[in-house]
Amino acid sequence: MLEDFTVHTFSGHLGGTFRVHPDGSDPLDLELISASELGEGAGRGRPFSVVFRGGGDAVLSQRTYRMEHDQIGSFELFIVPIGPDERGLRYEAIFT
Repeated sequence: MLEDFTVHTFSGHLGGTFRVHPDGSDPLDLELISASELGEGAGRGRPFSVVFRGGGDAVLSQRTYRMEHDQIGSFELFIVPIGPDERGLRYEAIFT
């Protein structure tokens, strides 16, 4: 499934909620705040980055999580905490 994702899979869902399922914990909601291409060109096979923001009440460690979105569906995604901003902690996933 991930191999079919492009930046456009996510860019139409900016501001949307993605539910993360940490092992042994209640699900957490993350907001998609950025979807951007890395490098030149566009389309399938181009590397891209997505950045999510979570509330400050829980911190997710760097690893793969099951994520769900109402329209995209359920998928496994490796995310990395990249630091806080004024509204919460940010997490990034890079697709190559």
